[in-house]
Amino acid sequence: MSNSFRPLNDRILLERVEPETKTAGGILIPDNAKKKSEEARVVAVGQGKILEDGKRKSMELKVGDKVVFGKWSGTEVKIDGKEFLLVKEDEVLAVFN
Repeated sequence: MSNSFRPLNDRILLERVEPETKTAGGILIPDNAKKKSEEARVVAVGQGKILEDGKRKSMELKVGDKVVFGKWSGTEVKIDGKEFLLVKEDEVLAVFN
């Protein structure tokens, strides 16, 4: 990804993790039956939210974290021909350990 893209404030740039192409039983899932994944890797993070007192709250997430986000979260963006999702930090529901 290009280094010319930096999310602002409490926004995070996510790259979706591709869903499995087979079921647990080994059945192949056709492309038209696949749904978009709600799991992603953090690609870039902003500096954090600016609070009412003017101080900046640091981000809890970091580049490389694997996360789950809400189904209708964020805005899809295309960077260097690749699709990403731009979300606010509070739209991320969980982090995988």
